[in-house]
Amino acid sequence: MMNASSEDSDIILDGKIYAVIAYLSFFCFIPLIFKRDNPFVLFHGKQGLVLFLGQLVFCVFGIVFGLGFIKFGFFVLGVLALFGIFSALNGKYSPIIIISELTKQIHL
Repeated sequence: MMNASSEDSDIILDGKIYAVIAYLSFFCFIPLIFKRDNPFVLFHGKQGLVLFLGQLVFCVFGIVFGLGFIKFGFFVLGVLALFGIFSALNGKYSPIIIISELTKQIHL
């Protein structure tokens, strides 16, 4: 019988690649579709989904207000995505502070 920590490490190890993919723009849907039963992947998938939606918002505002807005938005979201990728590679459930409240509202 496995203890809770080894079960958690198996869940994390099984989902690490999918958790990283979740932060790669529209690829966030792949983990949410194929590994939604893995809590580690689901956590990172929700964060990746919010970042992707943020990219779409910045694109729309960029069309209205100019390309500088897109560059700024993509820079900020890129830094947040790198934080998420680093967290996923280290096997941690690290919430991205700016978007963590939004991810809690997503129920898949």
